[in-house]
Amino acid sequence: MNAETELKFRIAPRRISSVLSNHGRRRDRSEQTLLSTYFDTNKHKLRRHGATLRVRKMDGRFVQTVKAGGSGGVTRGEWESEIAGAKPDLAKAKNSPLDDFASKKLARKLKPVFQTDIHRTAQAKRVGNSEIELALDRGRISAGRRSRPVSELELELKSGRIADLFHLARRLERTTGAELDLRSKSERGFKLIAGGGGGAQHAEPIALKPALSAREAFSVIAHSTLRQITANADPVRAMDSEGVHQMRVGLRRLRAAISLFKEMLPRASTARIKSELKWLTSELAPAREIDVFLNESIAPVAGQGLPRRGVRAIQKRFSRQRTTAFARARDAIASPRYRRLLIDVIEWIETGRSRSDGGRTIAAYAAEVLDRRIKKAQKQGKHLDDLDPRQRHKLRIKVKKIRYAVDFFESLYADRDQKQLASLSRRLKQIQSALGSLNDFMAHCELATEAALTAPPTNRRAQAFASGFIVGHEREAAHGLMRDAEKELQRLHRLSVAPRK
Repeated sequence: MNAETELKFRIAPRRISSVLSNHGRRRDRSEQTLLSTYFDTNKHKLRRHGATLRVRKMDGRFVQTVKAGGSGGVTRGEWESEIAGAKPDLAKAKNSPLDDFASKKLARKLKPVFQTDIHRTAQAKRVGNSEIELALDRGRISAGRRSRPVSELELELKSGRIADLFHLARRLERTTGAELDLRSKSERGFKLIAGGGGGAQHAEPIALKPALSAREAFSVIAHSTLRQITANADPVRAMDSEGVHQMRVGLRRLRAAISLFKEMLPRASTARIKSELKWLTSELAPAREIDVFLNESIAPVAGQGLPRRGVRAIQKRFSRQRTTAFARARDAIASPRYRRLLIDVIEWIETGRSRSDGGRTIAAYAAEVLDRRIKKAQKQGKHLDDLDPRQRHKLRIKVKKIRYAVDFFESLYADRDQKQLASLSRRLKQIQSALGSLNDFMAHCELATEAALTAPPTNRRAQAFASGFIVGHEREAAHGLMRDAEKELQRLHRLSVAPRK
């Protein structure tokens, strides 16, 4: 087995020539055409087991590669061997991830699922005392009639320090605008099979082994959340509302993971990362807030006998604001600050010096964290009526972090315990939803009030009436939400089962 340590970037085709001209002499480069076919079963068994199988034709030879599925980390295992022809030879995949489920039956079920046709320009770079291969890939991924272009830059650490890899990454980001992309070609190929892969991307399942240390488990979780963030960059650029929402979810999940594991994370670098994550969250927030207000507050009351002029005026006003807010989110994603943030986060995950985790496995740590946080939420929830909006908001965040923790740690629990875990997750979601709607109500009141007070004279009365109706409608709903939250908080229970050891 070899372990490859690499960073992958998306890069605009027009920028490729600048990378080539700025890094070394032409005679030091190698040029290759790489024709690769990826294999799996009809039900994508290999992918479900976290492995990929590829046969690549290059220079008249066929090379079979098995890669271990990763969680977005920069290092993963690969098992490579030369084979006789274009079809996989599982006999040459010994001691690879395929060993756990390879069989003659599997070999018969394997079929080509997609192909890549790539022209690669590679060049060795010396950075400090490290040797790094810089590779530019241009071509296409094809699955049946569907295809997508490839224009990416890979940096692979051949020898030396990982710090030098990140040093070169930052230099290339500054000079070319290259943007970190955690998706492998195989992931993009499977997305293409599923229907194009251009829409909003939801969180992926997280698989943790009970014997992992708490710090190792944090790395797996953090990489997964970063993947959700980067996977939604294109939808945000397209000003897609669900894409904005899912990127915000990814950001919240990462910030929740930092909170759950804060006792073992380095203080100074973590504070800097948290600050930048908060910046990006704030750039996306107005788009989501106004979009929800338009769709969930204004649209439902439009046909309830309100003056049409007032409804049209308020819809027009917030539609303009929505467009501006989505443009702000798009511009944030296009900024150098965003590109630097991605590199900073993955370097912090990979190289940050942790404080001691006390030698605890993630199984022990998860049980302790969930029990302590559920207990605190139960205690605070007994006095929900006495909490002001700010305190309710803090309680909602606590509940949200517990829910994310349940999602993070789900794989640690035995199958027989999944029903209890699912029940807890549903209850947490209901509490979070109720408290979140109460929080939205406060924000919508401010938006509606501002709209009424600043409306132009021609529409002021009609718009004020529509705004008042919206506030009244939401206030009535808020009473029911408060009761729902109280009921579910009273039913909230601590887990009577523990993770597998």
